[in-house]
Amino acid sequence: MANIVPDSFKTGLLKGTFNFDTAGNSGNAFKLALYTSISSYSASSTAYLAGTGNGEVSSSGTAYPAGGKALTNNGVNVSSNIAFIDFAELTFNSVTLTAAGAAIYKTTGGGNELVMVLDFGGNKTATNGDFVVQFPANNSTSAILRIGNA
Repeated sequence: MANIVPDSFKTGLLKGTFNFDTAGNSGNAFKLALYTSISSYSASSTAYLAGTGNGEVSSSGTAYPAGGKALTNNGVNVSSNIAFIDFAELTFNSVTLTAAGAAIYKTTGGGNELVMVLDFGGNKTATNGDFVVQFPANNSTSAILRIGNA
């Protein structure tokens, strides 16, 4: 599979459903959940899918919190006619888990609207250690979400 940007996010972005400004500037809150498989997701997915039945990493005995962890939004920026947002590196401390991907979703408003699904390109594992999700550089050529000229 590859990363998935759902149709519901694309239309929601144009309808003003998502606000990527920082939390201090009334932006939405976002979380990242880890998955052993992202096969339950597709372009038609609309919301975060909870639980191991949907491929989410087990929270039993791994120190992984069900639903994942809150992301720190780096805010909205623009450079070279490209607007972009990115998140700070996210660490799941002292866990034992294997993840093949992740889902980023909005928690503000209670709808758990899906932003994107990340494919890690294979299984990534932590054993009694830290599992780190490192986002690309926060710039117009690398940030996780970029909008530019067509």
